[in-house]
Amino acid sequence: MTLFRVGRTVPLAPDEVWRRLTDWPAHGRQVPLTRTSVLTPGPNGAGTRFTARTGIGRLAFDDPMEVVRWEPPEAGRPGVCTLEKSGRVVRGWATVEVTDSPGGGSRVEWTEELSVRGLPRVFDPLLRRAGRVLFGRAVDGLLRQG
Repeated sequence: MTLFRVGRTVPLAPDEVWRRLTDWPAHGRQVPLTRTSVLTPGPNGAGTRFTARTGIGRLAFDDPMEVVRWEPPEAGRPGVCTLEKSGRVVRGWATVEVTDSPGGGSRVEWTEELSVRGLPRVFDPLLRRAGRVLFGRAVDGLLRQG
């Protein structure tokens, strides 16, 4: 398993950042060759399940996830969302934390630990770097969208 973090400070209010980062179908629009399907009825919360399908044809795989912690931001309290990944190819967890930023706006910390089936540990540094780039771009895109 490899652990990586993505952090961003943005001029948006924490509740707006939370709304954008927990719009699960929008995640699929930020990652190339990926489509995200929510499997449970709304609203989002603990127990929400969704799957990101990445790839083309036979080269595609599913990344099923479930929200196991759901605490939207409130005055004086950060928002925290934790996902568990339970796929055949990708396993692990992710935690998204949204806090007030000193001077206004919000601070986002996306922490993820994942493993890819069949990928030897010698590739962990490459997986860590790729995770930071891929999820960094996804977070940036989600925070840019309206």
